[in-house]
Amino acid sequence: MKNMKAVVQNEYGDADVLTYTDVEKPKIGEKEVLIRVAYTSVNYADIKKRSGNKGKDNFPQILGLDVSGIIEEVSPNSTFLKGDRVIAFPKNGSYAEYVAANEQLVFKIPHNLPLEKAATMPTVSILSYILLYEVGQVQKSDTLVIHSAAGGVGSMLVQLAKLADIQNIIGTVGDLDKENYVKELGADTVCTYKTFTKEVLKQTNYQGANIIFDSVAGEVSGNSLDCLALFGTLVQFGNSSGKAGTFKTSDLHSSCRNIKGFSLGTTRKHNPARLAPVAEKVLKLFDSNEVTLPVAQVFSLSDAAKAHKLIESRSYEGKVLIKINHSLL
Repeated sequence: MKNMKAVVQNEYGDADVLTYTDVEKPKIGEKEVLIRVAYTSVNYADIKKRSGNKGKDNFPQILGLDVSGIIEEVSPNSTFLKGDRVIAFPKNGSYAEYVAANEQLVFKIPHNLPLEKAATMPTVSILSYILLYEVGQVQKSDTLVIHSAAGGVGSMLVQLAKLADIQNIIGTVGDLDKENYVKELGADTVCTYKTFTKEVLKQTNYQGANIIFDSVAGEVSGNSLDCLALFGTLVQFGNSSGKAGTFKTSDLHSSCRNIKGFSLGTTRKHNPARLAPVAEKVLKLFDSNEVTLPVAQVFSLSDAAKAHKLIESRSYEGKVLIKINHSLL
């Protein structure tokens, strides 16, 4: 039996439930690959899962959504080769030296793209591209509101919207200390969750925003509807506030507005083939430096708990990474 280092969780709780330990190296099945992990990113979904806010889990469990790394082993007739540099969404967590992944959720990365840079992008970039183009179906003349604009998905949405020549991009943040960062990414205006409703109405001659991207939920969703234009779309893709947003059906039909929901996790599980064409597009954008995600901090695998505490503090900009196999870097 071959072992590897991983960060394992045996119960719900704060960051201190994360344990750095030895576990059995995963075995691959048909149409799967084994990846030696260079980096994994830390996403807010990891915090929710660790705390028990994403449904029931079986313990012990390994957290984490995505990796960059190098393929170590392939199954027969694979489209991949040992040594391929890839990003992937692994099967059973990513805070580990090795992960197994379904081939449909593994994507080769351009030769010159560093593994650290590639690690910033799988979850947030693929999600953002789908939100902007497929779910939001944005037009150049739109006014957009992007909530949590300094976070990973927000940072990506702002850049993609700027690249698409969107007329007016309004970002919201919890603290205006992050204003310059979000403006440098391409936002025209940055405001707080408390002031955005008034600001949007003021800027749009009280017509409202055409599309609002909301990963916060709770009160932010209700306040978003207060400044959503006729025929506008509220795209709901998370609830980092920990509270559900509420609305009345009468808020929608008479104004011809709509609410769309999207989950990358659900898509990975039920429609994984949808991701490959998007991954190809965003990898090209990263490789050509048309978009980038700043790295807030890089932690070692044994310090995963510290990475979680930084995410929970919300006092960071861009992506938080965990460096795993130093020999790959």
